[in-house]
Amino acid sequence: MLKRLKIKFVIVIMSIVTLFFGASFGIVMHLTKQNIERESIQMMNAMQFRPPFSPQQQRKPNDIPDNIRLPFFTVTVSEDGSFKAVGSDYYDLTDDKMLSTLMDFVRSSDKQVGMIPEYDLRYMKSARDVPESVVFADISSEKAMIRGLIRNFIITGLIGYAVFFVISLLLAKWVTKPVEKTWNEQKQFIADASHELKTPITVIMTNAEMLSDKSYTQSDREGFTKNILSTTKRMRGLVESLLELARLDNNRTAMIKEIIDYSKLINNCLLPFEPLFYENDMELSSDIDEDIRVEGDKDKLRQVVTILLDNALKYCDKEQPVTVKLRRQSAHCLLSVSGKGSPLSKADCENIFKRFYRVDPSRNDGHSYGLGLSIAESIISEHGGRIWAESENGYNTFWVSLAEK
Repeated sequence: MLKRLKIKFVIVIMSIVTLFFGASFGIVMHLTKQNIERESIQMMNAMQFRPPFSPQQQRKPNDIPDNIRLPFFTVTVSEDGSFKAVGSDYYDLTDDKMLSTLMDFVRSSDKQVGMIPEYDLRYMKSARDVPESVVFADISSEKAMIRGLIRNFIITGLIGYAVFFVISLLLAKWVTKPVEKTWNEQKQFIADASHELKTPITVIMTNAEMLSDKSYTQSDREGFTKNILSTTKRMRGLVESLLELARLDNNRTAMIKEIIDYSKLINNCLLPFEPLFYENDMELSSDIDEDIRVEGDKDKLRQVVTILLDNALKYCDKEQPVTVKLRRQSAHCLLSVSGKGSPLSKADCENIFKRFYRVDPSRNDGHSYGLGLSIAESIISEHGGRIWAESENGYNTFWVSLAEK
C-alpha cells in the first residue's frame, strides 16, 4: 500500500511539473513568436512607407535605413510591367524568374501580410495601388531562433524533469514517512491485540472443553467455571481498553470541559488507593498544593491519575514509599508520581507510552495489558498537556503538565 501511495504521489508531482513546463513553454513560445513577427512587420512597414524610388535616386542594394536590421527587399512593378527590386544584398535580386514567382504568389493571395514557406519569406503588400510594390522579409532567422528556443527548452526540460523526479522521490519518502509509521504501528497494534486476545480465548476454550468432559468431578467443573469467568472478566477489561483507545483516536469520546479543582480531584483519587497500598505493605505519601484549577474533563483526568497510581502499586518496590506531588509552575501545574523500581532506560521512557509495551514482559500477571499509559497519554494530549517519564537513581517518575486556570 505504501509503495502504491509513493508511486501515486510521484505521478501527481510529475504531472504538475509536466503541466507547468508545458504551459511555460507554450506561453514563452507564443510570446516570442509574436514579438519576432511584430518586429519584422514593423520593419517591413517602415520600408513600405519610404518615398517611392525615382530614376534620379541612386540607391545601392545595401542602402538600408539604420532601423532596418533583418534581410529584406522591395519589389516594385513599373508601368511597363517590369520588376525593380532593391534592398539587402542577401538575395540575388537580378533573378526575374524568382521575382515573378514571388509576385504571382502575392497577387493570388487576399492577405495584406502573409508568408511564402517555400522561400522562407514574409510579404507585405503596399497600401499604394500605383506603383504596385511588395516588401519581402527573410524569416529563416526567425525559424532558426524558434528551433534554438525549442532545443533549449527540451534540454532544460529534461534536466528539470530529472531534478524534479529526484525531488519528488525524496518528497514522497518524506511525506509518507508519518503514514508508514502509523501503518507499522497499526500492524503492530493488531498483532499485539490478537496475541493478547488469543491467550484468554484459548483458556476459555480449554476450560469449556474440560467442563463438558463428564469424567471430571463436580468440584473440578466448578473450578473450570471460575477460570472461565475470571478469564472472561480480564478479556472484557482488555476489550474495553481497546475501545477506549479507539474512541480517543477518533475523538469520539465526548469531553465535557469545565473548570475543576485539580488539587481536590487528586486527593479524592488517593483515598481509594490508600488501603490497597496498605494491604500490599506499601506506603503512599502525597504533597499537593491547594486550590490548583485546570480546565478539562473531570472523569478523564481522574482516569489518568488512577492509571498512574495503579502502575505505581503494581511495579514500585515495597521498601520505599510512592510519592504523589502537585506543584504550580508559572502558568502550568505539574503532577508527579514517583517510586523506586526497576530502572527505566532512556528508550523505555520513550516507548513506555506505546500500546502493549512492557518493560519486563515476564512480570505480566494477566491483569495488565500495557494499554493504561497509552490511554493516559491520549487523554492528556486531548487536554493540550504533556505526559512523560524519567528515571534517576533507581526512582521512576511520571510527570503530567497541564495549563492552570
